[in-house]
Amino acid sequence: MSSEPTGGAPVTTREVRLLEGPNLYFPRPAVKVTLALPGYLEAEPEQVRRVCAALGVPSRAAGAPGSEQRQRLLLRVVEKATRALAREAGTRRLGIRTRVSSETSVVVCSFVWRHRGRAEALGGELGPVLADLLAGCSVEDAVHGRAATVAGAKGGEPPRVVTPGIPVASVTGTNGKTTTTRLVAHICMTAGLRTGWSSTDGVLVQGELVEEGDYSGPAGARAVLSAPGVQVGILETARGGMLLRGMGVAHNDVSVVTNVSADHLGSQGIDTVDQLAEVKAIVTRVTRPQGWVVLNGEDPRVWAMRASSRARPWVFTADPNAPAVREALGAGGRATTVLDDHVTVVTGDRGPDRLVHVVDLPMALAGLSHHNVLNALAGASAALGLGIDRSAVAEGLRTFRPDDVLNPGRMNTYTLPTEHGEVTVILDLAHNEAGLEALLDVARGLAAPGARVHLALGTAGDRTDEILQAMGEIAGLRADHVVAAHKAHYLRGRSVEDLEAHLRLGLARAGVADVASCPTELAGLGACLDGADDGDVVAVMCHAEREEIVGWLRERGATADDPDAIRRKVVRGRGEHEAEKEITALWEMTDAVARVERAAQLYAAHPGDARIAYEYAGTHDSAGHEAEAVPLYEEALAAGLREPHRHRAQVQLASSLRNLGRAEEGLVVLDDAARRHPDSLGVAAFRALVQHDAGRSGQALADLLTAVAATSSDPDVVHYRRAITAYAAELGG
Repeated sequence: MSSEPTGGAPVTTREVRLLEGPNLYFPRPAVKVTLALPGYLEAEPEQVRRVCAALGVPSRAAGAPGSEQRQRLLLRVVEKATRALAREAGTRRLGIRTRVSSETSVVVCSFVWRHRGRAEALGGELGPVLADLLAGCSVEDAVHGRAATVAGAKGGEPPRVVTPGIPVASVTGTNGKTTTTRLVAHICMTAGLRTGWSSTDGVLVQGELVEEGDYSGPAGARAVLSAPGVQVGILETARGGMLLRGMGVAHNDVSVVTNVSADHLGSQGIDTVDQLAEVKAIVTRVTRPQGWVVLNGEDPRVWAMRASSRARPWVFTADPNAPAVREALGAGGRATTVLDDHVTVVTGDRGPDRLVHVVDLPMALAGLSHHNVLNALAGASAALGLGIDRSAVAEGLRTFRPDDVLNPGRMNTYTLPTEHGEVTVILDLAHNEAGLEALLDVARGLAAPGARVHLALGTAGDRTDEILQAMGEIAGLRADHVVAAHKAHYLRGRSVEDLEAHLRLGLARAGVADVASCPTELAGLGACLDGADDGDVVAVMCHAEREEIVGWLRERGATADDPDAIRRKVVRGRGEHEAEKEITALWEMTDAVARVERAAQLYAAHPGDARIAYEYAGTHDSAGHEAEAVPLYEEALAAGLREPHRHRAQVQLASSLRNLGRAEEGLVVLDDAARRHPDSLGVAAFRALVQHDAGRSGQALADLLTAVAATSSDPDVVHYRRAITAYAAELGG
């Protein structure tokens, strides 16, 4: 029940909320009563002291009207009034906790409950009791009649919190909780267990959707644990569910907290990151003493949660030398970290256990995605904490792919053929600053050298103005092309214009003056693709239209990237080739014949690979086999050989054609290279040689002199630039 404040009311009950499971206040069902007390806050000190005296509250310093000191005194007033009312109603022992609010006139009172009807009645009568006390009534007169109402209330249904009969892991955090939930579930299924899990996408058993929708609250927990035959439950546990209903289970065997960062602040009384961390810590406080709390050692707020839990600490961090690792081991706990590029479990009584090489984690995108490396560490820790065999954990890590089947909507990457070449498309939730940073890290890592990153920027409306502006600034600083892509069903009280205005403010801070505005995510994808070229990456912050976008991509021939494709793109993004070591070794060989033979083996192992065809051509060229080199250079160029190798292939092809007496053909190739690289003296020099062989010696010298005058920084060339340019013009005339 709830009632809105009315003008001038000295005491108003804003809300009486029943929390049916472990919550911010107690590890068991509780009632949360939110009270607006402007009459108490603004009352003269003597009036407040009188109420305090009646309740037995020390009030030597009542605080000035409107002060925070007064608000803190009111916490004790509310607690004493609640105890007096409960005692008169027949409850002698009652757990009560009070908290201040961001509004100075508001306090929150919480107490445990067993009977719904009496709990609601007690919460509802508390405000009127406080109003009567402020008006001058005695405690006896204020509580007597209302206590009878509480005592006479029907008991009603008991709390619906579930006591699990199977192993349960609860997963929470600002980022990564859905991915970690899915990963742990995948590992459990790999181990042969019938697994149920709940998340923002719904309730699933063995990968089959049972209930669709956001089930990251108590309803999801109940659905998973009531599903027939389920042997282990993995429960995504979101902030909203814990605040509005409490947790859905009385306890868990493993709790996981991925991280805590600014998100959803200003909602339901949570205004700071520290308060948000308090909410996330609920899952750790109900972990069984013989269980494990799996905590991010790179997030100080998360690692501090071990102090409020009776369970054993299990830290995860990519840094094996992090202080949290030593602290966990010193407390009899464990650590999962990255040691010698392996996901490794460290305990205090035996050597490191290397589970899997990081490069073999598909979800880590060939090591590109640091946040998914952390999610993998968290997931491995949770699975081991549940008792899953280490071989199944390792296999699960190797086989959990970041695609739209196992992990839909989280860093799903596709290759889309367009008229300009192949474009990489990434779909990711990226709902806050940390998520956007992670998305752009991956996008930049998958882009070809010199390629651009395009971003369809958008998020839900229930972010603060500051967060929206920060996301705009991140986008403007890190993406090459940004469009605003809106989500009409996720505005949550904002208008499109208001949300976009704050994004634009952030973009302006990054020097981005204007961006296109698109009404949907799909329209945002289209706007990004309009400007995309071969090797570019289009990143879409996708909340609402994932299935529609996936269907649209597949209709246009897009394919989901498998781990090998992702690895190739990552290596390409570094300006390397997946066979870079073999290529380097190839050119370290001194025997030209052996070099050609080894290049032929590489060429056979990489059919259709432009870079390998280019290197194979080069081995023939260096061995004096120009006739064999020419078709291989042409094959490499036709297959889309990228820079910096493309213009080198053109130079080498033209040189081979010249040596074969085909100077005119070579000149056509070099003309194209010169147009693309007008400042390259190397291209100009070879073009002059080919022109000379084609009988155009004067023009060859003229063009070469022009190139030297235009590009050289030699002091003498700089001094005589005008004269050299003029003489070149006469020669070419």
